[in-house]
Amino acid sequence: MKILFTGGVTGGHFYPIIAVAEAIDELTREKKFIEPKLYFASPTPYDREALIANNITFIPTAAGKTRRYFSILNFIDVFKTAWGVLRAMVRIFYIYPDVVFGKGGYGSFPTLLAARIFGIPVVIHESDAVPGRVSRWAGKFAKKIAVSYPDSAQFFPKEKVAHTGNPVRKSILLPAREGMYEFLKLEHDVPVIYITGGSQGAQVINDSILAALPQLVEKYQIIHQTGEANFVEVSGRAKVALGSSLHPDRYKPYAYLNDLALRMSAGAAKVVISRAGSTIFEIAAWGLPSIIIPIPESISHDQMTNAFAYARSGAAVVIEQNNLTPGVLISEIERIITKPEISRAMSEAARGFARVDSAKLIANAVMDIALSHES
Repeated sequence: MKILFTGGVTGGHFYPIIAVAEAIDELTREKKFIEPKLYFASPTPYDREALIANNITFIPTAAGKTRRYFSILNFIDVFKTAWGVLRAMVRIFYIYPDVVFGKGGYGSFPTLLAARIFGIPVVIHESDAVPGRVSRWAGKFAKKIAVSYPDSAQFFPKEKVAHTGNPVRKSILLPAREGMYEFLKLEHDVPVIYITGGSQGAQVINDSILAALPQLVEKYQIIHQTGEANFVEVSGRAKVALGSSLHPDRYKPYAYLNDLALRMSAGAAKVVISRAGSTIFEIAAWGLPSIIIPIPESISHDQMTNAFAYARSGAAVVIEQNNLTPGVLISEIERIITKPEISRAMSEAARGFARVDSAKLIANAVMDIALSHES
């Protein structure tokens, strides 16, 4: 059995694929199947260590991006995409997988088109509340369609779509319940706020946190994933901001949190501040209240809809970037942390929104189609 994964060039596409690969491995061992050969086709490997750890062979492809604004690069990328399709056809001809699992994004288009040309079954998963163009196109011929948000089901044929949630890797699915205060060098009796702008960080969130920092550390401890590119600048500005504070050690900046540190942070945190990407599903799985600050619609077409779709469940509050000020942020943090009934209700809503079996549901569908195609 051969399974080919394909997706865009972000962690939001890549890590759910890893979660599905982990679930496929579990199902293979449970049902005593012959171990399938797994491949990942994309312009970049994104995280080679994760591919190697899951025995996934990387297949380099090429893909051009279609921008929503005028750019000469749109013209150039037409040829890049055409080359990518030809390259994908050659690759798929020699591999000839039993099924292709696509996560959407421009990086998956050449591989999905090649699969369609060769008549190879396709399963897709859409992470956003409003599907992207590649997912909408692929939904017309995909055998099965999985969606993260119930809202996005309306964009696909009813008979093929299922609400599965978003796959989360096993290594970060459950928060740590012991040792997190010692691991992160935290005080036991001071509430913890975990802040993340994703692996790349978010400058606007960083700026707001730094402006509010002297007030925040009076009552709270801050675990702040700044993004590697921002770490030196943010750490330096924080030292200045906390120069006269009695509690400078309550601010813990990190360029990046590995899986263990992430689980420890989730176990210690009382509230999470985040963008509206795939991190939402990690927060939901952890059962934590959250403040979501989506990227504006003019920059990202999906984060605003994701944020409000999640907030409708009662698990989060949304602060639009244009309204983000230190005062508003502090007020929302205090409202959640100091009112147990609000915090408890948000936690319950988050757990209700989460689908911790998402990866297994998708893996079952992928395996069933692969087995039927193989036979």
